Order: sequence, then structure tokens, then C-alpha cells
Amino acid sequence: MGNKNDLGTSVDSQQQTQSTAQRASPSSDSSNVERRAMTYEQLAERRSTPRSKTPFYKVMLGLNIFGWVGMVVVLILFHYARPDFISGVQQYWGIEGDASWSQSHLSAMTIMLQVCLIVSLVSIVMRARRNRRRTDSFGANLIILFAIAAISLITLATTLGL
Repeated sequence: MGNKNDLGTSVDSQQQTQSTAQRASPSSDSSNVERRAMTYEQLAERRSTPRSKTPFYKVMLGLNIFGWVGMVVVLILFHYARPDFISGVQQYWGIEGDASWSQSHLSAMTIMLQVCLIVSLVSIVMRARRNRRRTDSFGANLIILFAIAAISLITLATTLGL
């Protein structure tokens, strides 16, 4: 494997030349020499790291999981916040049911929807900044999460006046 900067010298002789140049130059210029002298092998090694092993990917994955777990929590809160279903048999027999929304569950549900909305928006922006290649995935699940959270908040605001 050749190096762009290689003029017929081996990698070992280049490293020896770099180390002697670093010893001869002042300490302020050593970082510039290291930056300019990055070999093709070092560059290829940096890019050969799988994306799934990078901390950025792990943070994005964690945010994605947190957002969808938050949406499951919203669905559970919705179950407990909604009024009871009063069937025709209950009305006929005069059995009372709760016809009002639980305000404590409703406020917790609204907060969780806002958290899901913010987490999905942050993840979408992070993914947009990270993805530069055609082969990078689009992340449709984050857009779906964002749409569900936004539509739910708009529906709650219009129907219940929150």
C-alpha cells in the first residue's frame, strides 16, 4: 500500500524522519507537523471504524430509544387519563361512569409528548449533520415520532384547550 506523501521511502523511514523533525522543531510546531504528516494508512484506519462503534452513534441510538420509550409511556398515560367508556347497557341500567379526563395524567402526558417532540427533533438534526453520503440511512422513524408527538399535542390543545 502506497502513501500519497510517499516518494519511494518506506513507512518506517518516514516515521523516523517525522520523529527527528519533531525533536528538532520547537514544541509549538509539533502539533502542526503531526497534523500535516498524517499518512494514508492512519486515515484509512480512522475511516475503517464501524459507525456502530462511535460514541456519536451510541448517543443517537440512545436518544432514539428514549424517544420511543417515552411514546409508550404517553400511550399508558393516555389509557389512564381518558374518560371511561359508557356503554348502552350501562346507560340503560343507570350505572355511572367517569366522563372527565384525569388532569394529573393529562398534564404528565402533555409533558411527555413535549419531551418526545424535543428528543426527536434533536435526533433529526444530529442525523442530518452526520449523514453526508448517499448510502447513509434517512431515519424515517424519527420523523414518524416527531409527527405523532406534534399531531398529538395539537389535538390536545384544540380539543381540550390545554
